[in-house]
Amino acid sequence: MDNNQEQRELVLSLRGISKNFGAVSALTDIDLDVHAGEVVALVGDNGAGKSTLVKTLAGVHQPTSGTITFRGKPVTLTDPSTALGLGIATVFQDLALCENLDVVANIFLGRELSPYRLDEVSMELKAWTLLNELSARIPSVREPVASLSGGQRQTVAIARSLLLEPKLILLDEPTAALGVAQTAEVLDLIERVRDRGLGVIMISHNMEDVRAVADRIVVLRLGRNNGVFAPDASNEELVSAITGAANNSVSRRAHRRQAQSGQTPAPEGRQ
Repeated sequence: MDNNQEQRELVLSLRGISKNFGAVSALTDIDLDVHAGEVVALVGDNGAGKSTLVKTLAGVHQPTSGTITFRGKPVTLTDPSTALGLGIATVFQDLALCENLDVVANIFLGRELSPYRLDEVSMELKAWTLLNELSARIPSVREPVASLSGGQRQTVAIARSLLLEPKLILLDEPTAALGVAQTAEVLDLIERVRDRGLGVIMISHNMEDVRAVADRIVVLRLGRNNGVFAPDASNEELVSAITGAANNSVSRRAHRRQAQSGQTPAPEGRQ
């Protein structure tokens, strides 16, 4: 652990988290730490337990065993409202936006100011403030979400998650199905969220996106921890940890390139 990490607040600490669905073990003895102002990428193959872990942190699932410590105190996340009340916000892959409503209505959905007599002006000002702090490229907060691009929709979903000033934000595949320009926009947004001092857990299958913003890469395999890597780890190391196979197409390609350049293949290792 570097000195900067030691100085930052430990926002979340998981120890021995397991989750069983009947006889099926979805998570087994998971350990994970997230500090303030840090992006931790959670990677793994389909079925590795990434979404189950995020839903556990969001209060959707309760762990079968293990402890969750949030900002130095043991917590029990009995439901999503408890997690949100503590300061854990989640943006799921489907974003849960209402396309027929405008940006302001989506950001404040379920948390309207003066709900019996909507304070439209205050909500619009707050929405603009949030989006400006994130340097968001939204043409108008009165635009229906249906008219926005995929990257802009992701921005609205993230802005909504910041409304209650959380300490930790969970992003489930934030760049999935986005074009190159929209992906860059969302990755910039994640960096700005980190710069606000929040802890960020990001699930992604895209290693280039992960390397672009992550401070650490945590690999899950078959519901277990399978390594923690720095962002500059090689594709060979990451693919080996994700698949559990040292001999794969990525490692073979790397060895061929090293042989062609006259280099001796370096032994595999993890941080």
